[in-house]
Amino acid sequence: MSTSFPEFMNAKLVAEYLDLNEKKVYALANDGVLPATKVTGKWLFPKAMLDQWLLESCHNGVLNDRLLIAGSDDPLLQMIVGKMANQLGSTALVGYTSTGTRQGLSMLSKGHVDVCAIHWGHADEAPLRHPALIQQYPGHKNWVLIHAFERQQGLVVSHEIAECVNNRSLSPHELLASRWRWALRQEGAGSMRALEEWLHGHAFNIDMLTKADVCNSERELASCIARGQADVGCASQSTAGEFGLGFIPICREAFELVIPKNIYFRTLQQQLLQALADPEVQAKGDQLGGYNFERTGTQVWSAN
Repeated sequence: MSTSFPEFMNAKLVAEYLDLNEKKVYALANDGVLPATKVTGKWLFPKAMLDQWLLESCHNGVLNDRLLIAGSDDPLLQMIVGKMANQLGSTALVGYTSTGTRQGLSMLSKGHVDVCAIHWGHADEAPLRHPALIQQYPGHKNWVLIHAFERQQGLVVSHEIAECVNNRSLSPHELLASRWRWALRQEGAGSMRALEEWLHGHAFNIDMLTKADVCNSERELASCIARGQADVGCASQSTAGEFGLGFIPICREAFELVIPKNIYFRTLQQQLLQALADPEVQAKGDQLGGYNFERTGTQVWSAN
């Protein structure tokens, strides 16, 4: 007689359901590999999510018609995803939502998205910073980190401010004066991290700025400045280029993609990586400004 398994199972039942040792079930749960919750103080495993996990673990998974990307915002990546979605039509779901680095990683760890885009400080420090950040999230042992490109990060400003900076009548440091209105990003965004580090170098902090608005994407930030609602904000050079705004560089950063290993070789994921290496796409990046594609597509980290 076959066993009927409940909607939520304990570790003992999961061990029976998956034909595993119970200690192995606990180890997989602690590593964030198995979908589980400890809200009751003990591990509980939703059967529906276990079934989905099993299907996802099969070769190429079953959701070959879905590619959902979250995390850091970038105009070139938005352009690639838009082109993919248009070409695929109704045959697949391709989407990209700007959530900021930290929220994107949280969504990836919960299986809500398939890829997370991240940037977290200076490019030279990314080989240490990015893995250290990634390892804070459950499920990271199943992730691989792919270098998309380097890009210039800095202050996006109106043309008037840019001209004042260029003719030396205004220094970047003077943008910290109270009369300048700042468009900020949400907490956990890589651009916010870059701004905080730049401010720290000038003995300043976020609370000392005159805040005009909090924006949930780089495009929203640039639009805020272009509409005259703010004077300055932190974003990529390509975002400034897309909106025809001025730009003051503060650092180069690595923009990278976190992808689960078990879905890395899916067709849509591979199409995304191939598009990043496409000469026509990179030419558009050169037009926007600030990109470096020398290491595009390189695997830079994988959990052992």
